[in-house]
Amino acid sequence: MGKAIDGNSIDKVLRDAVNSGKVPHVAAIAADRDGILYEGSAGVRIAGESDDPVTTSTQFRVMSMTKMICTAAALQQVESGTLDLDAPVDTYCPEFADIQVLEGWDGDTPKLRAPARRATVKQLLTHTSGLGYWFWNADLVKYEQVTGVPNVVPGSAEAFKAPLVADPGTTYVYGINTDWLGKVLEAVAGTTLDVVIRNSITGPLGMTDTMFKLDDGRKNNCVTVHVKGEDGAWASAGNILNPEPDWWAGGHGLFSTPRDYIRFERALLRGGELDGERILREDTVDAAFRNQIGDLDFPAEIPTADPPITDTLRVGPGWKWGYGLLLNTVDQPGRRKAGTGAWAGLFNTHFFIDRTTGICASIYTNSLPFISEHEAWQTYIDFETALYAAL
Repeated sequence: MGKAIDGNSIDKVLRDAVNSGKVPHVAAIAADRDGILYEGSAGVRIAGESDDPVTTSTQFRVMSMTKMICTAAALQQVESGTLDLDAPVDTYCPEFADIQVLEGWDGDTPKLRAPARRATVKQLLTHTSGLGYWFWNADLVKYEQVTGVPNVVPGSAEAFKAPLVADPGTTYVYGINTDWLGKVLEAVAGTTLDVVIRNSITGPLGMTDTMFKLDDGRKNNCVTVHVKGEDGAWASAGNILNPEPDWWAGGHGLFSTPRDYIRFERALLRGGELDGERILREDTVDAAFRNQIGDLDFPAEIPTADPPITDTLRVGPGWKWGYGLLLNTVDQPGRRKAGTGAWAGLFNTHFFIDRTTGICASIYTNSLPFISEHEAWQTYIDFETALYAAL
């Protein structure tokens, strides 16, 4: 067990965020190498519909926090010699060879061409393959409208027909790379992604509440996704995601609880091991926390192309990407140290692992739009600031 800290100021951040309407509900947790330091929550599971308080054992859709778990499973295959990061993606998924680059429009006709080079598995891990997401790319929004090729949320396998928006290796574009990585993993492991992750990550780490499909008991312990009505009040928008998708999404498919996911964070904080179970070698974990995009940069600003889904992301300059992790290159005053690895999920979940300070933490709500700069995003910052002040 970690040495518990005085969490009163953190509790107040969570309560105030719910009471002011910044978030519909919130749960947060922090730990060090030895165990949990803090856990707290505020609000109810479904606004206006349930009295169930949210806790750190409540189920949330962690969306893109799935990516680091899928990435860790891929790195295990690299360690065992069954996956080559430098191999072209089409070595494992021949259909990837058909993916072209969308380089513009002739009216409503997409202008497509072959990529300048074959994308590699490493480029999937680092979001440098050229694959994008519609919510941060207006061309992909238009492509979906004119071709009918869906984005990944409806869970149709047709989503894998989406084009690249840049040549592989030329720029950082956040996109459906980890969904393709999941398909690569399935090809290498010879089984479905849910089995791969259960056998290699969540099973060994005792993460019994982390899964792609909830059973009935866990469904009744799950939040729904919330949006604000015209009156400014939070209301449930239901489940949004298809519960019976064509494929298990390595990019966004998992449900988890704050108490479960912190076990994965602690394993990374401890160099790949927790409670005697090693999921990754220490040098592999070190590589995940190192800049893996070279001279490329994580964009200082990514404008929204779908405002109901996400705000514009503004992190400012000085950020890199490792394997599955956003890395800050300078200390954030009063908060995380340089070299911290972090990422978030589209429904406003967020985690970070600060190996210098020796802590990891995460904060959860399920709401849209993502980030919502003065609401969910501000709540992340206020939580992190209060946590570091309490250490």
